[in-house]
Amino acid sequence: MAVKIRLKRMGAKKRPYYRVVVADSRSPRDGRFIEEIGTYNPLTEPAEIHIDEEKALKWLSNGAQPSDTARSLLRKAGVMKKFHELKVQAKRGQA
Repeated sequence: MAVKIRLKRMGAKKRPYYRVVVADSRSPRDGRFIEEIGTYNPLTEPAEIHIDEEKALKWLSNGAQPSDTARSLLRKAGVMKKFHELKVQAKRGQA
């Protein structure tokens, strides 16, 4: 099962609001998901990004692949930097 971190569109017409979710790659965009790990509101200035770092790092370390948009949101929230540091730390521990 290929697991993706991606956005699920919520909100009204012309008023988008997104949930950052972990879902099977075969499920529809707004369909079933495994876990919600955050939210993204592009309408506020600046855009609101709330990500549960602990859950995001858990899923990334278990092999979940973020979509391009989800990756940029994770990067802005600082999660990708922490994930990279954890990978480097684990590599140093093995060597």
